[in-house]
Amino acid sequence: MKRKPSTEAAAAWIRLMRVQSRVLDGVEQDLKRAGFPPLAWYDALMELSRSPNGELRPVELEKQMLIPQYSTSRLIDRLVDEGLASRRECKMDKRGLFVEITPSGRELHKKMGSAYALAIEKHVGSKLTDADAAKLCGLLDRLGCACHDTPAISAPVAKDAAPAR
Repeated sequence: MKRKPSTEAAAAWIRLMRVQSRVLDGVEQDLKRAGFPPLAWYDALMELSRSPNGELRPVELEKQMLIPQYSTSRLIDRLVDEGLASRRECKMDKRGLFVEITPSGRELHKKMGSAYALAIEKHVGSKLTDADAAKLCGLLDRLGCACHDTPAISAPVAKDAAPAR
């Protein structure tokens, strides 16, 4: 027996999609205004910097990021072209490749992290108390998000950031 979603579930879905789009757009615009490349660059550099030895196979990078599969290879090309990452052969499997973050990539990641943290505070943190944010994480966990597994933003806390609520 197929069941249609309740009016409330459909409304929640619509709100979830709209807020995700609006918040991502806002964060992207804030990064752009600060003179930084797109959020996907930060996402890739963060995953590479968190990995052992600062490297991942492209398929591993793709799985850990939030961008669609078709853009991963183009993103890697751009990062390599800008000197933020490099490709290298796997020593054990000459057919395999690794993508490795460079010192320039680590530097950009660190610089972007401050702007990214401010954007998250602006678009999310300033609108929710810490208790609300924890409750939202709990609700999203029920949908399969696993917020508790999500790492904190690896950026220094801005001096003018709002205090904990």
